[in-house]
Amino acid sequence: MKHIYFLVAIILLTNCKIEAQTNAKHSSSTKEITLEKIWNGTFSAERMNSLNSMNGDFYAVLDYDRKSRTVSVDKYSYKTLEKVATIVNSGDLEGLKSFSSYSFNNDETKLILGTNFQQIFRHSKKGTYYAYDIASKKLTLIGEEIQEPVFSPDNKNVAYAKDNNIFIKNVASNKITQVTSDGKKNSIINGITDWVYEEEFAFVRAFEWNSTGAYLAFLRFDETEVPTFSMDIVGKELYPNQQVFKYPKAGEKNADVTLHMFTLSSKNTKKISLGDYEYIPRIKWSNAADVLVATTLNRHQNNLNLHKVNALKSSATLLLNETDKAYIDITDNLTFLADNSFIWTSEKDGYNHVYHYNFSGKLINQITQGNWEVTKYYGFNEKKKTIYYQSVENGSINRGVYSIDLKGRNKKLLSNNNGQNTAAFSKNLNYFINTFSSAETPPIYSLFSSKGKLLKVIKDNALLKKEIAEYKMSQKEFSTIHINGNDLNMWMVKPVDFDENKKYPLLMFQYSGPGSQQVANKWNGANDYWHNMLAQKGIIVVCVDGRGTGFKGAQFKKVTQKELGKYEVEDQISTAKKLAKLPYIDNNNIGIWGWSYGGFMSTNCLLKGNDIFTTAIAVAPVTSWRFYDSVYTERYMQTPQENASGYDDNSPINYAGKLKGKYLLVHGTGDDNVHVQNSFRMINSLIEANKQFDMFIVPDRTHGIYKGRNTRLNLFTKMTNFIEENLNNESTK
Repeated sequence: MKHIYFLVAIILLTNCKIEAQTNAKHSSSTKEITLEKIWNGTFSAERMNSLNSMNGDFYAVLDYDRKSRTVSVDKYSYKTLEKVATIVNSGDLEGLKSFSSYSFNNDETKLILGTNFQQIFRHSKKGTYYAYDIASKKLTLIGEEIQEPVFSPDNKNVAYAKDNNIFIKNVASNKITQVTSDGKKNSIINGITDWVYEEEFAFVRAFEWNSTGAYLAFLRFDETEVPTFSMDIVGKELYPNQQVFKYPKAGEKNADVTLHMFTLSSKNTKKISLGDYEYIPRIKWSNAADVLVATTLNRHQNNLNLHKVNALKSSATLLLNETDKAYIDITDNLTFLADNSFIWTSEKDGYNHVYHYNFSGKLINQITQGNWEVTKYYGFNEKKKTIYYQSVENGSINRGVYSIDLKGRNKKLLSNNNGQNTAAFSKNLNYFINTFSSAETPPIYSLFSSKGKLLKVIKDNALLKKEIAEYKMSQKEFSTIHINGNDLNMWMVKPVDFDENKKYPLLMFQYSGPGSQQVANKWNGANDYWHNMLAQKGIIVVCVDGRGTGFKGAQFKKVTQKELGKYEVEDQISTAKKLAKLPYIDNNNIGIWGWSYGGFMSTNCLLKGNDIFTTAIAVAPVTSWRFYDSVYTERYMQTPQENASGYDDNSPINYAGKLKGKYLLVHGTGDDNVHVQNSFRMINSLIEANKQFDMFIVPDRTHGIYKGRNTRLNLFTKMTNFIEENLNNESTK
């Protein structure tokens, strides 16, 4: 069958190339995948416990002993992978029965232990935290319902946030210094990011100690004028609760964010002027104790400045400026070396690469270069003058781990298999634990030296591989398909008993958001098992990463600028029409589905591609970018005031009348990210156009629609039934 597919592809999909690692061999086993097995953990891969690298060649792991019901922080050796010490055990603590988080101070003589967490938004939480002295075994309460506690580098104090203010507690005396006092819910936030910064700039703690513990730099968010969003949470009480928070939609007022410097000795706080900007997405201290580097962005996010902030003088000077015709992504890759020169990553040559600058902002050299992307920066080994990174040098669907010297020479591939390789380095960068997987191989965890020598296989998921072999499981067939002038990455999953003389319904899956990737040579997630289950039922499933997706260069990624939903939709529609010409595809039964941005896409495709798509599922979709947050949306679209046509021409709300096929719309009413307002407005447009459709509203569930008993099982049962009812072909049954 593999060779038949190749022949058909060559004839009908001109310029469609099958990559070398493709394996179209299908299992001859008899067990069938079921929704219950997908969601009860039958196919769960064994994973390593989350580890934190420690000083030297050690790492720490949070271990749970089921027999004694105790939690411990244990110290392990990278060299042997053996436990060398228990740092703290909850069974030995008076006044603290358990804890679920821990963090070290700089010299690893103390710990902060956290418990009783209450989730705030997706990444933020508050809880009860304790300071633990490893030598004396003394446990000290830091505070209850506090956020983001962190030791000062001199180990004397802990800074934390509570009720939108910042506090510093002296561990020895228990004396508390209140750094700010103007914090107020939905008005002023000190030291903690607002909703949109947390979601889109991906950080929560907005305060940082300098290297001596003399200064605390922090951000202040004045969100007084930011519009308020509210959601009813039904819960189990007689009356629902209302969740109210500040949420800046595209074109609306953002929080006014300012940088401040607190001096511990004088207890004085000074505001730092950074000139004209809209966002401060990062602050980081350099290796000079009195110099902070603050990153600012304009509202379009295409003009970035790095500022050197002098804590003594409370003044700032420009270190580096970078501009882009579209936008600049924010990362955590800024790294200061011993001489305060720094590592920086940028797409300025068209691909994401690593650069070396001196502390005056002058380029020393470009370290990596080529028509490929650096996808992760792991760090710099000062002793070996070596940088470690991950990239797509071996094809955009793969990831490899590499080393290279500071001058851009002596590059070496450290990982040894085609697929996804992700490294977790020791703090001194002498070792790394590599997680490898591919479409055919479940995760394998291995210990490597920093020179790329395999030292030990830690976990190989052999039991899962043996279990999978008993099921009717089809391998993904990777290829490229030539669409609208571009070779797009694609995978296809066929039924195990595929017969080229039959015609099969086609279901397309995608996400399609800027810089994203769904076509990747990695192990299965829950969606992949579901797609395989659908293949068992006689449906071919295909995924294509169209224009706007990631890891193929800035031009490919940023072509969608100011027109989200235009080129991505064109590529999915064109792909469907090309695949429909294959002799084994039933061109009267072609569907598409997606979640979030993917739901925005599937809705658009069903409407704009109503001559090819007959069925679509949209889960938690954006239906107008006017409803989404300012930071994400304006990065790609600018504001609605500047780009009204870009917002409206690609909003499915505005052409609901084009609906011809079957449409299932799913949304959680507790979604604080993509608000259910999106689906409600889509529903209104469909009603006004007198169009029939199906919908599934899930009470109180957030964007992931997963909390509660059987939530995911129930959702995917609904989706499966919808597909079986509306995307069917009796000839394949």
